Amino acid sequence: MTVSLLETCSNMEELKQIHAQMFKTGLVSNVLSASKLLTFCVSPNSGNLAYARMVFNRFSRPDTLMWNTMIRGYSNNNEPEEALLLYHQMICHAVPHNNYTFPFLLKACSSLSALEETKQIHTRIIKMGFGSEVYAVNSLLHVYATTGSLNSANLLFERIPHRDMVSWNSMINGYAKCSEMGKAYEYFKNMPEKNVISWTTMISGYVREGLDKEALNLFHEMQMAGIKPDNVTLASTLSACARLGALEQGSWIHAYIDKNGLHIDPILGCVLIDMYVKCGNMNKALEVFRNLEKKDVSSWTAVIEGFAIHGQGKEALDWFTEMQSEGIKPNSVTFTAILTACSYAGMVDEGKVLFESMEAGYKMNPSIEHYGCMVDLLGRAGLLKEAKELIETMPLTPNAAIWGALLNACKIHKHIELGIQIGKVLIEVDPAHGGRFIHLSSIHATNGEWKQAAEVRRKMKDLGVSKLPGCSTISLNGVVHEFLASDGSRHHLENIYHMWELIAKRLRQEGYKPATEDLLLDLEDEEKETAIQKHSEKLAITFGLIQTKPGVTIRISKNLRVCKDCHEVTKLISKIYDRDIVVRDRVRFHIFRGGKCSCGDYW
Repeated sequence: MTVSLLETCSNMEELKQIHAQMFKTGLVSNVLSASKLLTFCVSPNSGNLAYARMVFNRFSRPDTLMWNTMIRGYSNNNEPEEALLLYHQMICHAVPHNNYTFPFLLKACSSLSALEETKQIHTRIIKMGFGSEVYAVNSLLHVYATTGSLNSANLLFERIPHRDMVSWNSMINGYAKCSEMGKAYEYFKNMPEKNVISWTTMISGYVREGLDKEALNLFHEMQMAGIKPDNVTLASTLSACARLGALEQGSWIHAYIDKNGLHIDPILGCVLIDMYVKCGNMNKALEVFRNLEKKDVSSWTAVIEGFAIHGQGKEALDWFTEMQSEGIKPNSVTFTAILTACSYAGMVDEGKVLFESMEAGYKMNPSIEHYGCMVDLLGRAGLLKEAKELIETMPLTPNAAIWGALLNACKIHKHIELGIQIGKVLIEVDPAHGGRFIHLSSIHATNGEWKQAAEVRRKMKDLGVSKLPGCSTISLNGVVHEFLASDGSRHHLENIYHMWELIAKRLRQEGYKPATEDLLLDLEDEEKETAIQKHSEKLAITFGLIQTKPGVTIRISKNLRVCKDCHEVTKLISKIYDRDIVVRDRVRFHIFRGGKCSCGDYW
């Protein structure tokens, strides 16, 4: 009767009543009943670990099951140190081990990245005759793999006589976590049989390493193999869609979720919102938000960030206010989003009020990211002196991003002297970032100081620092097409350049003159015009015009900020060809329609 009551028990109050009854009936000293009691107490969801330890300590000779239950409880309740300490006591009391002793003990080692303790336990596993026991060996393999001890993991893997999917997945996960996706794929490819964990581990690894095209391709293979994705798979794949601006694939995944009746938990909901935001479809992002059962601070922040990168500062402020009226308190990430919204929309006064409210109203110390937003806000608005004073008086040491924001403002507002001063600081603070050298060289070039510009480029070359090449992507019919600046490797290249010549002719008829001042090379005007015509977004837009029907929106993602000339050209193309063109650059969206841009030329 008591055992059945313990099996249906739902909370600690009920359990304490059952425990009291066990005292009355004398069952409190019964090992089976006590083990059932402990099992409930160590549950992470409804148990009480301190109460479990009290029950455990009252036994003079707990059996192996009780020791294992307590070790499992500490491992599952984020108290791995206590699990290892308890195991030490288990050894001192010469308690026999069984198949279930090691897996949760090794889980504790994994949580602590305790490699030395893992090796000691490995020795005990062999000495006690559990070297061929699949649960123990797989747990050991998992610890070696996840702690980056891949040589040890490899040796153990090769010695396992009968490897199961857990063994293979541990190796894939280990190499993926160590950023060795090539090696992870080798294990994945050689697996006799794959499950959803195998596929998800690879997809998540690709996304973590920024290999988003590879992640999408593997997801397609997963579909062809007939493996049903879980929420983790879908969330990772949607993140890849977001970064690539692959709206078609992202929308397909959303339809798949709806069609299969999958539960949209807060994490999946937030990733869906982010995908639609990053693909330029705010209406769909808002639709997902409104359909969420639980709207937490992350989902509210995702929407606010969406309005921010779309340049809709007023809407972002309205949602920030509404969020608080719903009882949701903003966090640090929310403030980064709302300050970014103010910066991109030129809302200086509103940004200042919000920044000051962090400490005064929310008892939150601004982080380096928040100061970066403020420097960007002031710099974009031309308040360079105020931005510089903020940097000099801030309580944190300014990083490269802070100085970079000020340098960008100097470039926008042609504040040459301060720009050169800041540029020199930046290449010392962040010498591995090619963009810092490019900006400084560009400012020298703008001022006609070609010798100094060449010296900066020479220093960059001597240090072995490379410039990140411009890269634009366009997703059509489920395929992501990638273009590099001055790309000579693409198929359809002849068609693209031929089409570009036709576009350029139409542009000239509209009075277009290339804005070559952003080019830092000491070239003749004609050479500059040729170079600027091969920017990656121009190639991608031209490809989009060739491959899509009239009236279809063209969506482009670029890894760098859009330059002045490409911005002007895209405005004209949207007017000439009557197309909506959505361009997401490194920091924000530009939606071109009828010869105008949503940024209002403030970017």
